[in-house]
Amino acid sequence: MKRNLLKNSLITGTLLLTFAGFLSRIIGFFYRIFLSRHIGAEGIGIYQLIFPLLSLCISLTSSGIQTGISKYTAEKYAKNNTSAAFCYLYAGFFLSITLSILTCIFLYQNADFLALHYLKEKRVAPLLRIMGLSLPFSSIHACICGYYYGCKKALIPAISQLLEQIVRVGSVYLIYLIEVENGKTPTPAIAVWGIVLGEVFSALFCITIIRFQKHSDNFFSALKKIALFSLPLSANRTSLNFFQSLESLLIPVSLKQFGYTSQEALSVFGILTGMALPVILFPNVLTGSVAVMLLPAISEAQEKQNHKLIFKTIKKTIESCMILGLISTLFFLLSGHFIGEFIFQNTLSGTFITTLSWICPFLFLTTTLSSILHGLGKTTITFILNLLASIIRILGIAFLVPRFGIRAYLMGMLLSQLFLACGFTFSLYHFCRKGR
Repeated sequence: MKRNLLKNSLITGTLLLTFAGFLSRIIGFFYRIFLSRHIGAEGIGIYQLIFPLLSLCISLTSSGIQTGISKYTAEKYAKNNTSAAFCYLYAGFFLSITLSILTCIFLYQNADFLALHYLKEKRVAPLLRIMGLSLPFSSIHACICGYYYGCKKALIPAISQLLEQIVRVGSVYLIYLIEVENGKTPTPAIAVWGIVLGEVFSALFCITIIRFQKHSDNFFSALKKIALFSLPLSANRTSLNFFQSLESLLIPVSLKQFGYTSQEALSVFGILTGMALPVILFPNVLTGSVAVMLLPAISEAQEKQNHKLIFKTIKKTIESCMILGLISTLFFLLSGHFIGEFIFQNTLSGTFITTLSWICPFLFLTTTLSSILHGLGKTTITFILNLLASIIRILGIAFLVPRFGIRAYLMGMLLSQLFLACGFTFSLYHFCRKGR
């Protein structure tokens, strides 16, 4: 009976998150078209430069803590100690919001330095100051979602995800209309304000919906557990995001060495990261939803020593991801040029989409298998493998892109995802053999 309940909550949560994610991606798809036509490829390139740093900030302030809240909430619910779960939520709040406020202050004071010396583009400085305002609200949103994921209740996170996207796109469109009416030329700043307003609204929604309770556990004990669990995970993700940000920043630099002007390099970077990659990642909404629900489910199964359920979940996950990945590859091979030329009105984006289509099976596998490994507590191996994959891409950018252009980076992405998929699969195979 408990096994059926676990299975049903996993399926229901996955479907809810997939539905919300699918609608969010549809909205985001048209949003990307809107941005590409109104701020241009170079504007998108400048806008995309903030995301490596934004990912770095989120990994430092909330992502590891969210995972910790999800894990301990799942464990408390497995023991029917629901009031104790709130203690971990409050502890996560304290840690995450404190870190996010400090990070926000740091970004505001050092935006010019980071833009000039780290991102190598001074026009990004005002965008960083705006971006920092989203972090405290993002922390609130992440912590409450982590609690609901641990409860295996995905409805509130799904709704908040969808509302965040709607508010983001709607506010950007409203700001755009106001600027055009006042005779101003829209800049990438309008898109960053969309991020802030979306996070503010989703945080307020989550606070309004959740029914806070008194907790029955010791707050400082919970704080210590959350900190000890999230510290290595946050350190791992921060390190990985640092390398991934370095990877993103090296692309325009290497393209200049290949022979592009600064404007051309930013345009190609914008087309790749702002047009082609979001299209390729569109089907990942399903595997991403599965990954979110897998972590607490696997943690609970591990807590109960239900190895048979874990083995079955791993097998089904690999089979499903490979089928979805191959279908996605075929679809993008056949439609990539059409999407680029007729939707984005950009031939190069179509070329990128067809080339990157081969990455889908391995990308979907790594998304879900890494979540299973985290649920099993194998955070070290996922960190090492992700780090090695990032190094493969960085070496490709540094040594091959200056000689062969952007296609060398696309091949590096394919190779690194293949390496990750094989590494994660082998690690889980080793775990299953030990557990028999």
